[in-house]
Amino acid sequence: MLKAYKYKLEPTAEQKILIEKHIGSCRYIYNWALSLKIKSYEETGKSLSQFDINKRITSLKVENKWLGEVNSQSLQGMTRNLESAFTKFFREKKGFPKFKSKKNPIQSFPVPQHYTVDFEKGNIKLPKFGIVKAVLHRKFEGELKTATVSKSYTGKYYISILVEDGKELPTNGTFSESTTIGIDLGIKDFAVFSTGEKIENPKYLKNSIKRLKVLQKRVSRKQKGSKNREKAKQRLAVLHEKISNQRTDFQHKLSSRLISENQAIAVETLNVKGMQKNHHLAQAIGDSAWSSFVTKLEYKAKWLGKTVLRIGQFEPSSKICHVCGYHKSDLTLKDREWICPDCKTVLDRDVNAAINIKKFALMDQNLIGV
Repeated sequence: MLKAYKYKLEPTAEQKILIEKHIGSCRYIYNWALSLKIKSYEETGKSLSQFDINKRITSLKVENKWLGEVNSQSLQGMTRNLESAFTKFFREKKGFPKFKSKKNPIQSFPVPQHYTVDFEKGNIKLPKFGIVKAVLHRKFEGELKTATVSKSYTGKYYISILVEDGKELPTNGTFSESTTIGIDLGIKDFAVFSTGEKIENPKYLKNSIKRLKVLQKRVSRKQKGSKNREKAKQRLAVLHEKISNQRTDFQHKLSSRLISENQAIAVETLNVKGMQKNHHLAQAIGDSAWSSFVTKLEYKAKWLGKTVLRIGQFEPSSKICHVCGYHKSDLTLKDREWICPDCKTVLDRDVNAAINIKKFALMDQNLIGV
């Protein structure tokens, strides 16, 4: 089973310069390789393979001596990344590979092999770099695969290590109505469970929006290209990073709790991009980050042999009474509570939706009444 571990690096001043060289060189190779593939297809109707591009890197190094200062396997790793991007494009028919920009908030380069991790001494040995200090807060056992060194916009350095621990993914355990929970994701409450429990939405972006606007104004008022503008952009990036870290921490804790307490979790398939076209709700939807939360549920479920069930995005989970099945077609978004005309049950919109999401998911599995 493959697992990724991320650690913070504490490079020396010389190592920071070398990281910048690796990032710049790898970005250059990626863009150069992408340009070659596009040009080859336009002229011959055929695309260059990764092997063909790697052979040309040798002559490119002769023309550009500075490429020789960088780990050659990292350069070849970028052509592998490009090949993966094209494979994904042809498989999913969307997302044609784009040229990499130095303005991207996160810059990185791959380290395919020949690196070691020493937990006792708290360092990582990288090709061309030697020993780099690292905050190794979690230990792992297994075969080291590829690693990726990255630099955030706030100037922090990290390494993500992919490890094959030799374990097989567990088979999904059996589940029943009593061991399944339905979740309705929302804006006012981040998640409402079929048990009736509501998890308040922390709204990290909304709580920091005033400070963000102040910092964004300071950036816009500084002269382009000046050091003061760079300092202002740095302060803005630090706040954005804090908001992202808060959101990620909240979602990790909640997803871990749900996976540990239940055998199966039922969620609704949401068209987030379509929902964000509503400009009144776009910021709140982005702040909630439902897609990343469901992604965390899915990969943690795989690790522990649990199941994530999805229902279709057009299922009327909010409009159907979970008690008698009455369909209230005129229910609007502002109706947070409604009374069923048939059974007279007072229904909380979100709790009712969560119960129905669970019911619809179990119906698909033929487990209603188990």
